[in-house]
Amino acid sequence: MKKVISDNILQEKMLTAIDLLCKTVKITLGPKGHNVIINHSSFTPFITNDGVTIASNIASEDAVINTILELAKEASIKTNEVVGDGTTTTLVLLESIFTLGLKKVKSGYNPIILKKELDTITKKLITDITNKSRKPTNEDILNLAKVASQDKNIGQILTDSTLKVGIDNIIIKEHDLSETTVNHLKGYQFETIIASPYFFKNNSNITFASPHILITTSYLESLEDISLIINNVITKKEPFIIIAKDYSIDFINEIVSMYLDTNIPLVLLKSPSYGTLEYNILNDIAVISNTEVLTNLNSLKLTHVGKLEYATINRETTILSYKNNNNIKEYLQKLENDDLEENLTKRIGMLKNGIIEINVGAPTPTERREKKMRYDDAICAIKSAIEGVLPGSGLIFLILSKELNINNAAEAILKEALTKPMEQILENAALNKEEIINHIINSNYQELYNIDTERYENIKTTSVTDTAKVLTTSLENAVSIASMLLTTTSLVINEFVEKKTSSDFMDL
Repeated sequence: MKKVISDNILQEKMLTAIDLLCKTVKITLGPKGHNVIINHSSFTPFITNDGVTIASNIASEDAVINTILELAKEASIKTNEVVGDGTTTTLVLLESIFTLGLKKVKSGYNPIILKKELDTITKKLITDITNKSRKPTNEDILNLAKVASQDKNIGQILTDSTLKVGIDNIIIKEHDLSETTVNHLKGYQFETIIASPYFFKNNSNITFASPHILITTSYLESLEDISLIINNVITKKEPFIIIAKDYSIDFINEIVSMYLDTNIPLVLLKSPSYGTLEYNILNDIAVISNTEVLTNLNSLKLTHVGKLEYATINRETTILSYKNNNNIKEYLQKLENDDLEENLTKRIGMLKNGIIEINVGAPTPTERREKKMRYDDAICAIKSAIEGVLPGSGLIFLILSKELNINNAAEAILKEALTKPMEQILENAALNKEEIINHIINSNYQELYNIDTERYENIKTTSVTDTAKVLTTSLENAVSIASMLLTTTSLVINEFVEKKTSSDFMDL
């Protein structure tokens, strides 16, 4: 059956849902934010301060509240998808904008007009944030990583790794040891597209030492296409990787039979990506393995087979380790002189400096999972810094609030809402927010409060920073969801009627 919830009843349900969601998540904001325990049906309970993870796990027994919760979560989830950080800030802004906006609507203000005003002023604020930002320094990257992970050691590891290989060439994964290890590999990484899952039948990882490799853009239909190479592989029983456009079922079955029945170390991979990027990746692999990409196999020779130092293949990624050769230097010079193209920076980084693999360890799975989330948050913060950084701790939102003139309801709402992130950060640290904010205002916004050092710092030399991308995305998504909810006056929902049995009608 369908049930319609409207007007005041729906508004109260919305307030309840927003309060449930935001009250739970906003306590995690800032360097001294609190943690939340999550009991998950798929694995053991875990502790986290990751805003979007907490938000995703919040639900209500009330179907109406639950529906509104799912809509409100979109703000946080979308922010996470775009920048991977700022999810809690998004919900702090959402709560304030919606609550203040609902008061305006209840007093008779047209919600459609209010939404248009909010959209207009938000575009201006986003432009202001971008204009106030500056290019990040190495110290900015370190500070951002420390704040995002709330761990100085994680921040240092990721900053050092970023400076060595670039942020796109850092791999974060868990392992069973209690200590975290950092491995710098002279390797090239790409997506694994394996021809058959049977290659993973004996293990979730395939590792080859000193493997040979054949790279072709052809479709391999029969073993006869590469009989010369295969016969040599069978004789020597040396590890062998083939990367091709695709394979026939018969070809795959024969190779898999060799792999499983005779233990010959073979694996078939399909070309990663597609189009220009596929062509570029295959050429990169050919250069590091000192061979070439074959467009046809008519003139196939043993010399067309390349050699690598090591290969690690799992279901998600393949890492090929290699030794330097003269071709790589010349190839890099050519790439660096080309115009920017898709993934060029990442490819050059791998060819120049390799990749860094960070294996996150901890005494327990719970701590390890939480620790990896911190690494992931810091990675996202560093990536978002590329578009510019600004003084942090909610200061930019506070400055924007000061600069706003109240010409309409939307500006009045945002003028107050923009002060909430800083207030929440200070409140979570159990500090006197009124006193600190007044000090900042009296300094003409030239100082902010560093919660870690418990001192005021000049905004030009402070280590407390935010990224323009996180701030603009948080604001945009908060306004988007809040304004859409404010323009909603009815909700249609399925109402499940409980089935009655004969016992329900028995006389007592």
